[in-house]
Amino acid sequence: MLIEFSAENFRSVKDEVRLSLVAGAGKELYGTNVTEPQMPKGVKNIPLLRSAALYGPNAGGKSNLIKALATMQRIVMTSSQQLEELPVVPFKLSSSTLDSPTVFEVIILSEGVRYQYGFSATHEAVHDEWLFAFPKGRTQTWFERSLNTETGEYKYSFGDKLTGDKDVWKRATRSNALYLSTAIQLNSQQLQPIFNWFANKLRIAGVGGWSPHFSIEWCQDHRKGKVLDFLKAADFAISDVRVSEEELSSDSIPSELPSHVRKFLEYEFQGKKKLRLTTSHTSDSGDMVELDLDEESDGTRKMFSFAGPWLDSLEKGHVLFIDELHDNLHPLLVQFLVQLFHNSDTNNNFAQLIFSTHETSILSQDIFRRDQIWFCERSPDQATKLYPLTEFSPRKGVENLERAYLSGRYGALPFLRAITQNFRG
Repeated sequence: MLIEFSAENFRSVKDEVRLSLVAGAGKELYGTNVTEPQMPKGVKNIPLLRSAALYGPNAGGKSNLIKALATMQRIVMTSSQQLEELPVVPFKLSSSTLDSPTVFEVIILSEGVRYQYGFSATHEAVHDEWLFAFPKGRTQTWFERSLNTETGEYKYSFGDKLTGDKDVWKRATRSNALYLSTAIQLNSQQLQPIFNWFANKLRIAGVGGWSPHFSIEWCQDHRKGKVLDFLKAADFAISDVRVSEEELSSDSIPSELPSHVRKFLEYEFQGKKKLRLTTSHTSDSGDMVELDLDEESDGTRKMFSFAGPWLDSLEKGHVLFIDELHDNLHPLLVQFLVQLFHNSDTNNNFAQLIFSTHETSILSQDIFRRDQIWFCERSPDQATKLYPLTEFSPRKGVENLERAYLSGRYGALPFLRAITQNFRG
C-alpha cells in the first residue's frame, strides 16, 4: 500500500509536494473508506485511506503529480539497463531549478513491512539515493548514496541489517542507474519487496485509461463472468460478449507508405491474428443482436476497457492511479467505480485508488472523508501547489463541499477573465 508520495523539481512541481494516504483522526466513513493493514506483531497499525481524489484547474499540475510517480516507477524498473539519459524534467520556469536534481520519495507497505525509499537525479546521473526500513517499527538504515559533484565519486553508507554482496552491487551501479535496481538485477532477495511494489503493485493510467485488450483477454476464460457482472452492475445493457480471432490484413496498411515499409509490414502481418470482441444486446423482438466494440458509445468502450484492470486491481490489491477518471463517464459511473474501492466486499485485499477529476458531483461527505480530498493549483510563480481539504477545517457532515469548492473557498479554480480582443468587425 501507499502511505506517502513526494516530488520536487519535476515539470510544474517546483518545491516539494507531498500526498499522504494516512487517515486522520476523524471516524466518519471509517469502516468503508479506511483500512488497517496487518502489521508485524508489536508494530502499531497505520490507518490508511482506500482512495484519494485530486481536484484543480487545467494546468494546475494534477497530471504532473501522477506523471512524477510514473517517472519514478520507470526509473526503478529500467535504470539497471543501459540508458542514455534519465527521464526527469526539471521545473523550467526558474533559473534556480534548471540544473538541480529532481527528487522522488515513497513511503510504502510491502509484504507487511514499511519502507521509505527515494532518490534525486538529473538527466545525467543519480545524485542521492536512500532506503530505510521499519520491520519492527524502528528505523533501520539499509543504504544511503550521495554524489560528490566536484569529483564525480559516490559515497555509500550501509546499515548492518542489509545483507548480500553490497560491494559487488556498488561497483556494478552506474552513475545513471539506481543502486536498488542494480542490486535486484544481481539477485538481491532482501530488496525484492521494494522493487516488487513498483513492478507488481503500482498501476498508473493516463487520461485515455487502458486499451480494451486486457479486458478482452479476461473474456477468453472463466473471468468473462466477472466482466459481464461489472458491466451489468454499471447498467450497461450488454447480455453477453464474444471473442473471436481474425488474421491481420495488409489491407489496413496505408497505401501512401513507401513500398519497402509496406513490404516489411506485410511480412510482419503474415500468420498473425488479432482479437475481435462483439457485444450482444436484446432487440425489441427479443432477438440477440451483436455489435462490434467499435460500434458502442465512447462511455461503453471506456467502461469495458476499465473492467479487467479495475477488477484485477481490486483482486490483487494494487495501488491504482488514474488521471481524469471522469472522462467520457457519467457522474454516477464515477461514483460506482470509486465505491468499489470503498466496499470491503469488493476490496478485501487493501487496494487503493488515487485519481484526478473535474467531476464535482461526487465531492460530497457522503462519499469521501475530508482527508481524502486534495487540491492542486498554480501559484503566482506558475509552480504546482498541493494541499489537502483538511487545511480549511470543513464542518464534519455539514459543509457542502461541492458548493464551497465551486464558490472558491478552497481555491484550485481557474481564474477566468474577459477576452480583451475586439471582435467587432
